[in-house]
Amino acid sequence: MKPSNLFSLLGTALVAIVASTLPTNVSAGPDSPADFVRVSPRDPRYLELSDGRPYIPIGLNLIAPDGARGPGETNGLARMDEWMQQLAANDGNYIRIWLSSPFWDVEHERAGVYDEARARRVDQMLAIARRCGLRVKLTLEHFREMSDQPRQRWANKPLHLVANGGTATNMADFFSGAASRDLFRRKLGWFARRYGDNPTIFGWELWNEVNAVAAREEDYLPWTEVMLNELHRQFPRNLALQSLGSYDSARVRELYCRHSILPGNDVAQVHRYLDLGASLEVCHGPVDMLTADAVREILACAPQRPVLAESGAVEPGHSGPFKLYQDDQAGIVLHDILFAPFFSGAAGAGQIWHWDSYVDRNHLWHHFARFAAAVKNLDPPVERFQPARLEHPRLRVYALKGERTLVLWCRDKQNTWQTELQDHQPPDLLTGLTLDLTELLSDCAFSSVRAYDPWADRWSNVTMNGKIAPLPSFSRSLVLRLAIGG
Repeated sequence: MKPSNLFSLLGTALVAIVASTLPTNVSAGPDSPADFVRVSPRDPRYLELSDGRPYIPIGLNLIAPDGARGPGETNGLARMDEWMQQLAANDGNYIRIWLSSPFWDVEHERAGVYDEARARRVDQMLAIARRCGLRVKLTLEHFREMSDQPRQRWANKPLHLVANGGTATNMADFFSGAASRDLFRRKLGWFARRYGDNPTIFGWELWNEVNAVAAREEDYLPWTEVMLNELHRQFPRNLALQSLGSYDSARVRELYCRHSILPGNDVAQVHRYLDLGASLEVCHGPVDMLTADAVREILACAPQRPVLAESGAVEPGHSGPFKLYQDDQAGIVLHDILFAPFFSGAAGAGQIWHWDSYVDRNHLWHHFARFAAAVKNLDPPVERFQPARLEHPRLRVYALKGERTLVLWCRDKQNTWQTELQDHQPPDLLTGLTLDLTELLSDCAFSSVRAYDPWADRWSNVTMNGKIAPLPSFSRSLVLRLAIGG
């Protein structure tokens, strides 16, 4: 659906208005945006800035002001600005944008023709991100079919059909055909000339969930290898990435392993959602378990690459946002998505999908600050963290043992989305619990021990009894940090 001429004029005017309100000399944010994000040469499972400082991505999907489906809004940039300011105010440092969504899409009228007005929206979005100290992952495409009678209108891009002036007869031809590949390379070149040396850009992602397209692995995987190499050639200082759909069935395990270790794929990404329609039982259970399991699966396939996880909660078969989001005013789904991946060995916090209908609507931005507080001053490449699990009768204990720090996230087993959102049982106040750290501290000494309650935003000192840690009273979850050495 195309915007009207009047809408286009209003949208262009808004871009000019927003541009006039942005500072002409944008100061560096807290992470010094002059530095690029890279895979750490000290530990390739983690990320850092190009000056060597650690970078732990903390953020979410902010695809567009109207998602992937709408025609764009006259107040879209202002809305994006508001969301980015909310994230930055809560110590976030990362967002994901779909350049192919209607609000940003520069290639929407004819294949190979790029809209300067839409490009100026992207310019201003990146300027806002820089002002807020956010890095931006830019996803280039998301369409799944090219049809005059699409199954999913929001995922259709018929302008690439030969009949419409494009280069392809179908999706397989788009990936395999020489003319279509050349066209895509030219599009990358157009973006490279405009943004090729921009450190605000976290990285370039070729496609959102490329295995959801109407084509076969033998079409899109070779194309992915070719275009990852092209990304590295045209954007040598940015990360190059690709993504697959939700890891919700056993049949995608092999594909995920092949995809995660593709040459040039700098970050092994995994998507998995709470989905009661998924064939994998783990996708029905506690959110911390389904996301942690996904990270462990990918690390087993790609043990020497950074892993990032996307998650959320959906109605069966991804038919819509989770209906129980409206009951999650505390944000337990978001909390688990943020914490579980990192404490299972991922390079950053997990990234939620439903930024508008869940995070913003329920006023949950403070959860990003709580995760940031829990990992403040950690340097994962120096630590060379090894993920581990501790057995406990009441808690699921996720541990990261490093060279200098032992950090643990303790999650109440009896508090889940089912108990709190479905059955409306409030979380228990856990008192008098202890944690036996003998296994993790068998070969090292420790000094300071502190506990962080992310629900109360409160730190407290812990006095150890040998290698037994008495835990302060808490509900839902608790973080423990020990300085170790010797």
